[in-house]
Amino acid sequence: MLFGLFKSRAPEPPPPPAAGTGEKADALLRRLEWTVIRRLDGLLQGDYRTLMRGTGLDLADLREYQHHDDVRHIDWNVTARLQQPHVRVFTEDREMAAWFLLDLSPSVNFGSGEQRKLELLQGFVGVLARLISRHGNRVGAALYGGRGKAVVDTVLPPRGGRLQVLRLLQLIGQPLATEGQGNGPTRLADLLRTATHTVRQRSTVFVVSDFISEPGWEQPLGELARRHDVVAVRLLDPLELNLPDLGLIHVRDAETGEQLLVDTHDKGFRQRFAHIAAQREAQLRESLTRAGVDTLELATDDDLADAILRFVDLRKRRHGLRQGLPSHLSSRPTAPSRRLAQEGTP
Repeated sequence: MLFGLFKSRAPEPPPPPAAGTGEKADALLRRLEWTVIRRLDGLLQGDYRTLMRGTGLDLADLREYQHHDDVRHIDWNVTARLQQPHVRVFTEDREMAAWFLLDLSPSVNFGSGEQRKLELLQGFVGVLARLISRHGNRVGAALYGGRGKAVVDTVLPPRGGRLQVLRLLQLIGQPLATEGQGNGPTRLADLLRTATHTVRQRSTVFVVSDFISEPGWEQPLGELARRHDVVAVRLLDPLELNLPDLGLIHVRDAETGEQLLVDTHDKGFRQRFAHIAAQREAQLRESLTRAGVDTLELATDDDLADAILRFVDLRKRRHGLRQGLPSHLSSRPTAPSRRLAQEGTP
C-alpha cells in the first residue's frame, strides 16, 4: 500500500527535546506567525471571545436542535414560537483547555508532493495552538506513535503561552518510526480512550489523523464527543484517492513494510483502486457523522490559511453563532440568528 494502517499503555511524560529541535520549532513557529497567523489576523476581524462553546453562563446564541445536542439546553419558548426545536448556546469561561490528539504513526509521514501529511499536521497544530494560547487559553496534547511505538507514548499537560506551543512543536518534530518498522497497524481507538481518561474538564478536542486505522475507533470517538467539543481533522494526500498512470511501480505499506509491484498503466487497476478509495471515503465520513463531530479535511496540496478559514466557516455554520470563534473569527449572524433577532428572544 502507499499508506499504512498503527496499542496502548500508560503514557509517559514528554521526553527532553532532541538537540536542535528547539531551534527548529522556534523557526517554524516564527514562520507560521509571519506567513499564516499574520494573514489570518488581516482576514478575521472582531472582538475576541473564545474558541470554546458549551455550558458556560453567558448566552451566546440560539440555533436549531441537532442530533447529539443536550436536551437540557432546549429553549422551549423559542421552540414553541418557531415550531422547531432550538437550543441555547453558551459562551464558555474564558480560561479553558484545548487538546490536540495527534496520530504520528508512519502513514502520516507520507506525501506525494512538496508537503507530507506530517508537515501539514505540524503547521495546522502550530497555528491553532498559537491562536488559542495567545488569548489566555491553555493547550495540551496526547501523541500516538511519536517515538516509533504503536502506543500513546506522550501526554503534554495543558498550559498557556508561546513556550507551550514550542514544546508541542518540538514533540511533533522528533523523528518518527522508520517506515515498515512499526509494531503493527494503527489503533486510533487507543488514543481516543486515553483522552477519555485524561481530559477531565470539558474542552475543545482536535483529533488530527489520517484515520488509516484498525476498526473500533468510532465508539470511543462518539463517547468523547458526548463530553467535549470534538473536531476531527482528517489528513489526506491526493494520491490516496486516485493513482496516476506511472507504469510499473513499487508500493509499500508504511507501517508493516509489505511491498507490492503494481502496474498503474492498467486502467482497470486504477479504476478498482479509485472505487475502493471512494468506498472508504464514504464509510469514513458516515462514521464521523454518526459520532457527532465536526470534520475538517486537510489535503497536502491545501493552503494552510485557506484551510483555517474553512474551519472557521465550518464552526460558524455548525453552531450558528453571532460572535464566532475566537470572535475575531466571526462576521455576520447566520440566518437562524437573524430571524431570532427580528422576532425577539425570551
